[in-house]
Amino acid sequence: MEPLWKAEAFSDQVDSVANTKSVASPPFKVVSLFSGCGGLDLGFLGNFEIFGQEYPVLPFDVIWANDFNAAACRTYRRNLSDHIMLGNIWDLMDALPKQADVVIGGFPCQDISVNGKRKGVAGERSGLYRAMVEAVSRIRPKAFVAENVKGLLLKYNEESLRLVIRDFEALGYRISYRLYLAADYGVPQMRERVFIVGTLPGVREFVPPTPTYCKGCWVTAKEAIGDLELLEESSDINHVWSRAARSPDQGSRITKPDRPAHTIRAECHGNIQFHYNLDRRLSMREAARIQSFPDRFIFESKLRETERQVGNAVPPVLGWHIARAISESLVSSAP
Repeated sequence: MEPLWKAEAFSDQVDSVANTKSVASPPFKVVSLFSGCGGLDLGFLGNFEIFGQEYPVLPFDVIWANDFNAAACRTYRRNLSDHIMLGNIWDLMDALPKQADVVIGGFPCQDISVNGKRKGVAGERSGLYRAMVEAVSRIRPKAFVAENVKGLLLKYNEESLRLVIRDFEALGYRISYRLYLAADYGVPQMRERVFIVGTLPGVREFVPPTPTYCKGCWVTAKEAIGDLELLEESSDINHVWSRAARSPDQGSRITKPDRPAHTIRAECHGNIQFHYNLDRRLSMREAARIQSFPDRFIFESKLRETERQVGNAVPPVLGWHIARAISESLVSSAP
């Protein structure tokens, strides 16, 4: 079965991008929180290519970004822009722009994840969603996008999800949320993530992007990284890998060549899955490919920090589809 992007679905989306660009001038201003290395930001900007597909420029301009990890900020500056600010978001709250059209961010998930301590949004890390609420309250963007793990929708996090939605609704936003499978959008990975989208009254209701792939035509791991099998190790392009021995559960997973990879994890050293054909774990360049980062995107860090950045990132291709749908809501609402 051919992927849907070879038919009309993906072509229609690219056409809609072209139409959006002509309408949205100047571009919509974006503030990015918990930016990490910039996966979601790259998705909002567009203008990259991966797996033979072009993801055109979108009508967004990221004017301010923040992360508290110095290595992630170095990577962001190298690949995207110097506008990222290093530091605790609460300490930088007064430095936020006074106005922006969109606020985006993947607030930390350690207390929400099934692999975490399950403290929900009461936990120290995942409780940082309140910083996003505060930023939205101050900036009053037309729309916001918050990303988190699938665990936010599980029964034990029911109260956490209710609290997050209630806090954003109290600011006057119409809220929708949905679980997305990255493989459905051209990312060679069985990664599931929740996107919470809020829009102000007067902005057209957000319509989730239509999947461009279906089960049976997903991009496979071998299609994504097969050409790297014989490439010698090279730190210049992040083609380096962990030598950690096999460990229980997720630390012993092996990528299958004929299907999308398992979710790329941010935990270091012993949780990166093994190559489907070689006696080693995936390299960071291979992991970046599986996350849909283009090869020109170089991580300014050593192995451990690169693992964190790659695993924590929103896949740029999935981010692009979300951003395109946001742009359609904003353009349709423009006076």
